[in-house]
Amino acid sequence: MGGKADLHLHTTYSDGALSTREVVERARRAGLTTISITDHDHTGAIEEAADVGKQLGVGVVSGVELSASVDGKDIHILGYFFNPTDHELLEHLSFFRAERLKRAERIVEKLHALNLPLRFDSVLDKAGTGAVGRPHIANALLEQGLTESYHEAFLKYLGDGKPAYEPKSQVSPREAIALIASAGGLSFIAHPGNSIDEKLLLELINEGVDGIEVIHPSHSRERVAHYSGIVSEYYLLASGGSDFHGGKKNDWEALGKFHITEERVEMMRRHLG
Repeated sequence: MGGKADLHLHTTYSDGALSTREVVERARRAGLTTISITDHDHTGAIEEAADVGKQLGVGVVSGVELSASVDGKDIHILGYFFNPTDHELLEHLSFFRAERLKRAERIVEKLHALNLPLRFDSVLDKAGTGAVGRPHIANALLEQGLTESYHEAFLKYLGDGKPAYEPKSQVSPREAIALIASAGGLSFIAHPGNSIDEKLLLELINEGVDGIEVIHPSHSRERVAHYSGIVSEYYLLASGGSDFHGGKKNDWEALGKFHITEERVEMMRRHLG
């Protein structure tokens, strides 16, 4: 039980830079023994990840990352150990991906109004078969020479409140938690240190979330200690991972560094009975 688990990884099925096989292979080289692919609104990587994991000796937990909203605030809910073939879950994810596509079209229209002639087909090329997101638009802007850098694209155009920003079509946290539970899974509040204050955190706990992502690259030691205390106080489960997307230097450094123990993963399994 001395292994390391990273339960927050992304592939090209959402806004990750690497294929499913590449992510699993890199996870193995980073010394990880259990992983979860948590693509945004997509479960397409799970079956292949499990197959590759068997070949390499890496355990794979089904995972997904859903977007929810409270009073206009963006909140991410991670789901684990659900049935990836659950019909209701797949229907909802298909709807969310269709809404992401419509949102991307609206963003590109706003960019055109800002005299940035981004080709929408270049955004689709970046997304491939994955769920379309702002990172794909930022990379397309960079490739066409319409921005100086990926970060500038968000700072000037795509970030919250910026001229080309468009809100996502989102569900409430309660709906996201219920959707994961109905598929037999566990729900966790993703990287709460990024945008969730104590009042909202307690509201989410009261909504029935199963746990908190305690370990995350954006969490300081103090925050990790704080969330660990909340997990103990409210009898919740603790998760964690690198939020690996690939393609950036800090991503490579995070893989294998930000993780939880196999004991934590086993606690999740026991919680499900």
